[in-house]
Amino acid sequence: MILLLSGCGGSGSGKLVEGKTNVVTSFYPLYFLANEIGGKEVNVINLIPAGVEPHDWSPKSRDLDVVSKAQLFLYNGAGLEGWVDDFFQGLPADSKLITVKASEGIATIEGNPEEEEEHAGESDHNHESGSVDPHTWVSPKSMLVMAGNVRDSLVKADPGHQADYEANFAALSSKLTALDGEYEEKLKAVPNKDIVVSHQAFGYLARDYGLHQVPIMGLSPDAEPKAQDLLNIAKFVEENHVKYIFFEELVSDELAKTLARETGASTLVLNPIEGLTPSEEKNGDDYFSLMDKNLQNLLKALQ
Repeated sequence: MILLLSGCGGSGSGKLVEGKTNVVTSFYPLYFLANEIGGKEVNVINLIPAGVEPHDWSPKSRDLDVVSKAQLFLYNGAGLEGWVDDFFQGLPADSKLITVKASEGIATIEGNPEEEEEHAGESDHNHESGSVDPHTWVSPKSMLVMAGNVRDSLVKADPGHQADYEANFAALSSKLTALDGEYEEKLKAVPNKDIVVSHQAFGYLARDYGLHQVPIMGLSPDAEPKAQDLLNIAKFVEENHVKYIFFEELVSDELAKTLARETGASTLVLNPIEGLTPSEEKNGDDYFSLMDKNLQNLLKALQ
């Protein structure tokens, strides 16, 4: 198991800092928001190290100790952190920790709403009955809602610096709104709308910008497809002249590359931004730079 607070993954010092509002986040997108909005007034600790897929991670007892001594804990919700309910039960009875579900207020996607369409791959491997797609942050529209929730939580935890948090939020909101506008304008103009992806992580992106997601694997990237599922998707790729199969860097690209070889397609990265790889962290990448790369790859694939 990965030890918490290993000093990577954009986790800051991994230590609580006296005199600042200590914020612990469950994964990278919330770490990014907390730092952008909190600025110099906060100390942000991210739980999941660089290069670790959030679906594969679970906390240890030392994690609970650090979180219980912080002022604020931000988690995505919508089913991403399957460990969170048991985690909260382990908090001390006298804990004053504020816990915030950052996806609150977003209209969530139940499973795969396109599953019954004739051209959706004709498989039921993508989700369990009643499951919710947790990948809210992949859409800039959802990220705006999450940013507002993070701002409100920081004001609640530290009302003395409300003006700073409001100003930082305004600057971030302006950039997210511009990103949203760029996605809307450019994706509206592409002639093709089908994206074949390795992992069902782009439902909110597809919903908000008029795309159609066909995933090889389900909501969890280790949900293995059946042979018939792969045959159906290969048929879809060939019949709809899909030029690129998208894969991501935190999970195996084997299935995506196999499908591409069998159908004559090429491969490109479409990053669900669940976390940074060590190289992305070293290069100084962040949510905006990765979303810009995603847009460029979408435009290349959908022409």
